[in-house]
Amino acid sequence: MEYEKFKDYKLPIDWIFVSLKDIGAIVSGGTPSTKIPEFWNGEIPWITPADLSGYNEKYISRGKKNITFLGLQKSSAKLLPEGSILFSSRAPIGYVVIAKNKLATNQGFKNIIPFKYIISEYVYYYLKNSKKLAEDFASGTTFKEISAKNFARLPIPLPPLPEQRAIVARIEELFSRLDKGIETLQKVKEQLKVYRQAVLKWAFEGKLTAEWREQQKAKGTLPTAEDLLKQIKAERERQYQHKLAEWQKAVEEWEAKGKQGRKPAKPKKFRELAPLTAEELEKLPELPTGWRWLKFIEFCELQRGYDLPLKNVKEGPYPVITSGGLAAYHNDYKANGPCLVTGRSGGVGNIHFFEVEKYWPHNTVLFVKDFHGNFPKYMYYFFIQFNFKRYSASTAVPTLDRKMLYNVLVKVPPLLEQKTIVQEIETRLSVADKLEQIIDETLQKAEALRQSILKKAFEGKLLSEAEREALKNDPEWEPAEKLLERIKAEKERLDKENNRKRKHKIAQEG
Repeated sequence: MEYEKFKDYKLPIDWIFVSLKDIGAIVSGGTPSTKIPEFWNGEIPWITPADLSGYNEKYISRGKKNITFLGLQKSSAKLLPEGSILFSSRAPIGYVVIAKNKLATNQGFKNIIPFKYIISEYVYYYLKNSKKLAEDFASGTTFKEISAKNFARLPIPLPPLPEQRAIVARIEELFSRLDKGIETLQKVKEQLKVYRQAVLKWAFEGKLTAEWREQQKAKGTLPTAEDLLKQIKAERERQYQHKLAEWQKAVEEWEAKGKQGRKPAKPKKFRELAPLTAEELEKLPELPTGWRWLKFIEFCELQRGYDLPLKNVKEGPYPVITSGGLAAYHNDYKANGPCLVTGRSGGVGNIHFFEVEKYWPHNTVLFVKDFHGNFPKYMYYFFIQFNFKRYSASTAVPTLDRKMLYNVLVKVPPLLEQKTIVQEIETRLSVADKLEQIIDETLQKAEALRQSILKKAFEGKLLSEAEREALKNDPEWEPAEKLLERIKAEKERLDKENNRKRKHKIAQEG
């Protein structure tokens, strides 16, 4: 046996190292021809590694497909008995499960039919902890695979039979406690998601700033809806004058160059929209004091991003923002920050916010070209809870239609309250983020603890010396060396019996 890497691995005195082939029959799987319908949809469950992707149970009774007895006979697939251990040997290496009933597997498995005196669950847990070891025994260039020969060579520590049972029982006891703790933590994570959604809902209902409004009202400084509208109009005018000045400068440069090319287009002034009528307002929910109903186009102006083949991007100082977020850096920019974008194509509703001065919005996004005097961070949180997907065009690749948004009514608070809302949101979400970070760290520790339990189990350290000593009173207890002799004797007996049956069958057929 080639156990060089285990030469310093100290096992309890009554344990020994053996190979997998010493404790069970190694059986590969197979696939009947998919061109012959008679081989499929039969009574025999047939398992592939894909059936174990995301599968967390210890036992398996069936996969997505069944084969017939004819398919079994006409392929290299083998009917495995209940209690067989299935180990995926490629794509990927390391899925492990126990057969709950008779079944077959494809060639992506190396299976073990355990001999008498070997507990299936003991081998199962050992292999769960041996993925890296199996990969070390694997070979291949395109993808690694462990052959039946090398799988059979894998070492496994063999304890006395009563100790196998006790180790399995202790592992399952500890894992059960661990799983309950993990389940609780996962529930808290789900509750945090609900809480985050609730915080945003409360924010845009005015509940987070209800006390703030009362304080402002008491001081006589509570902004009115009219103040909000004046502020928005003043900001629009300021931004328009800025754009106008830039245009005049561009025209002068164009004229200085002999009017080559197209004359720069004069910026358009925002067309004021008629206010909502009393009848229209009556049909809408009542707003907190100082808030106002505005159409989306009054709230902000969205523009489609610019074409830029990402394969041609050259490294530069300006971020390129796609529907997936920051994709690259470029040596040119198309928009001034802050950068607030929503996915337009291939990620409708993905929201990204970057506090940068200049950037390149990719054509997969819509970006906020004009904030109309609103607080960018407030708009970011508004975008998060806004259902953009409702306004996407129904195509093979859903695409957000900004024009469909422009007449949508939104609730807009005064600028000062927008900033207060952001502060209230971030105070609450920072607490949730910190708690989630603690949960994630605890979940990682729980997984590390799971691996530590398995490691201790197969080093003979999971049970105390007193517990191991007490097991010697079990009538089935004997040192592992004696147990191995018993296993070999049983295997030889079965081999002789199978040979006798085979010869008898041949004689009858002859």
